[in-house]
Amino acid sequence: MSERQKVLVVDDEPQITRVLRHSLMAHSYDVRTAADGLSALDTFRDWSPDLIITDLQMPEMDGIEFCREVRKLSALPIIVLSVRGEEKTKVNALDAGADDYVTKPFGIDELLARVRAALRRRPEAPLGADVKLSEGVFEIDLASREIVVNGESVHLTPTEFELLVFLFRNRGKVITHRAILAAVWGGNFTEQNEYLRVFVGQLRKKLEADPSKPRFIRTEPWVGYRFDPFG
Repeated sequence: MSERQKVLVVDDEPQITRVLRHSLMAHSYDVRTAADGLSALDTFRDWSPDLIITDLQMPEMDGIEFCREVRKLSALPIIVLSVRGEEKTKVNALDAGADDYVTKPFGIDELLARVRAALRRRPEAPLGADVKLSEGVFEIDLASREIVVNGESVHLTPTEFELLVFLFRNRGKVITHRAILAAVWGGNFTEQNEYLRVFVGQLRKKLEADPSKPRFIRTEPWVGYRFDPFG
């Protein structure tokens, strides 16, 4: 039997953590909980979860700062929960390192689907597949999930990695926003353009010498993006 995937739930509302713990364990996840960001960091370091679900408004350390601290140490998927649904809040959470955003109140089936989708973005390279991609100034190792650009290693989160791989595999083509969202985030995300804007911006900061004048990820106005590995 395969080892259960581990999920850390961080929320200062006991009823939320109870419901999530019960639901996740019922779907064969190993679950631990924390009531604030500081204690969650201790659990994260000691337990090494596969995925984190965290609230934004918490004592001691809020969810935004918690995401930033986790991102200093790991690229594991992070799903943020919040009662606020404004786009600015979503963007702030994604900028802090979150991979997905779910607004309270939410259906447990929806959250479980988001968990499965986030964990799928960490797959091992399939047997027999080309595990290394190389063209222009880019070298991508699918097995180790390592990225080298102009001879220098670049650290990416799981979602940033999947986005870059998809763009690379479609290099030279104009790819629509909807096509990218469906391929990287799934069919339920095709209208979530703020996700794409934030993650393209993050990739540009990590890949481009001047993110304001991108050479690799080029915007096709009103349509999508075109990736050029030569720049």
